[in-house]
Amino acid sequence: MKNLFAILCGISASSLSFPALAGPVPTAVLPMTEIEETRPAMPALLPMRERAALVDRILKQRFETIIPKIMREQGVDMWVLMAREYFEEPVIASMLNGDEFSARRRTILIFHDPGEGREIERLTVSRYGLGDFFEVVWDPAEQPDQWQAVADLIADRDPKSIAINYSDTSAFGDGMTLSQYRLMSDRLDPEHRARIVSGETLAIRWLEERVPLELEIYPGIVRIAHSLIGRAFSRDVITPGETTAADVQWWYREELARNGLQPWFHPSVAIQREGAEGMLYGDEPIQPGDLLWTDFGITYLRLNTDTQHLAYVLKPGETKAPAGLVQGLANTNRVGTILTESFVAGEAGNTILARARVRAIAEGFEPSIYSHPIGLHGHGAGTAIGFWDNQNADPRGEYPVHAGTTWSIEFTTYSAVPEWGGQRVDFRSEEDAYFDGETVRYLDGRQTELTLIPSD
Repeated sequence: MKNLFAILCGISASSLSFPALAGPVPTAVLPMTEIEETRPAMPALLPMRERAALVDRILKQRFETIIPKIMREQGVDMWVLMAREYFEEPVIASMLNGDEFSARRRTILIFHDPGEGREIERLTVSRYGLGDFFEVVWDPAEQPDQWQAVADLIADRDPKSIAINYSDTSAFGDGMTLSQYRLMSDRLDPEHRARIVSGETLAIRWLEERVPLELEIYPGIVRIAHSLIGRAFSRDVITPGETTAADVQWWYREELARNGLQPWFHPSVAIQREGAEGMLYGDEPIQPGDLLWTDFGITYLRLNTDTQHLAYVLKPGETKAPAGLVQGLANTNRVGTILTESFVAGEAGNTILARARVRAIAEGFEPSIYSHPIGLHGHGAGTAIGFWDNQNADPRGEYPVHAGTTWSIEFTTYSAVPEWGGQRVDFRSEEDAYFDGETVRYLDGRQTELTLIPSD
């Protein structure tokens, strides 16, 4: 379990070497790579207790590094977060320690920057604490009114700005409900009430930023997803002429449940077939000669994956896919390269979208780009780079791209396939990647070859 020890103790993966092992490998600390393995081995998964311990180590690193950075970046002295049991706002939900599943009663978290280079205070005005991450500063026996306790704390620290989460555009930054805002503002004196500002950007920056420990384990999490897709698109699961698209979807669900993993959306599987219009779904049997597509994402250690792969079902006697299908995937990979080369730190998603589309179209491709951040949520906090139903500038794409963020590089390219009578085929791709401010690097490679499924 040397790999597991490395994760829990924070040892750099680059300093370790591992002997070749038969069967499943230990929980993986893998380097980022441009090359995706064909049907990689399934990494072993951590026991639940060790998952919780690792979540807490990640949270500690996030609190100690991201919170000071973003509060000082945004010039905010105090950030007040509120959630109620079973109605957790996205930011507080991401801050729950490894053995908590929900907020307790009303949970109020406060970050305060006392200035002069001192450490950020992490305070909770709540009946129950939140692991060892926040100092409990409320005694209900002394002050029964929870929001008055918050007001007293604010008056004592006298911050110049007080951020709360409200936003017209981002769900991630809109966590303060009207009822709780009224209760809070009613207790504040007018001077401090006037200092309230939106915490929208704080919320997005907290959620979108990755820390070293997350980046250390993220490639291995994507490897789990790639391994499951490799099995789904194989004769282990698919018997041509019998297995349906829906059968493969539910195989994913059963396999995730068996491994104590969760999907963050119901897996998609569909068929493109010569002579058939669009995608075929549901109880349609998979046949030799079909081009299969899947969209599949898991949540593990609170990080999410999002992957789209293609597979071809060989006809009897075939050993490779038709050249037109091979070329279609090659076209898509070229558009993917254009897209990742278009990333520039500090530019809006809309600007990156426009640049990538101009280049791709100039090279003769027909692209549709709809990439999004990923991390603590599948469709994560941050800017959009296009939408499948809007390839023009969008208000949701006005936010800048930041270094230190993770992405689903998601798009499609349409290509005519000569072997299918010139039929226009949809070659979708989606792989998870990291943007370091200069370069986009795939976490566990990208699909460059069609997966081949024998029919005999």
